[in-house]
Amino acid sequence: MRYDTVRYQRIRDLREDKDIPQKAVAHFLNIRQATYSRYELNERGMPLEVMAKLADFFGTSVDYLMGRTDEIKPYPKSDKKAEK
Repeated sequence: MRYDTVRYQRIRDLREDKDIPQKAVAHFLNIRQATYSRYELNERGMPLEVMAKLADFFGTSVDYLMGRTDEIKPYPKSDKKAEK
């Protein structure tokens, strides 16, 4: 299965599993509902920034949304302050 096909299915499934309307996700992303709908329908490419915000919103990783992994649990966040 192609990554873009998995991506639109996963964002739709995650949203529907949580009973969240498209309009609410679009509001979170600060985009129009029609734009978000086109992402779910695979009619419009999704910028990486949007995908990262969706991963945070749904509590998963960008790799999961893209279909690169089946592990829904997000990666641990790095502590950038500890690196300095």
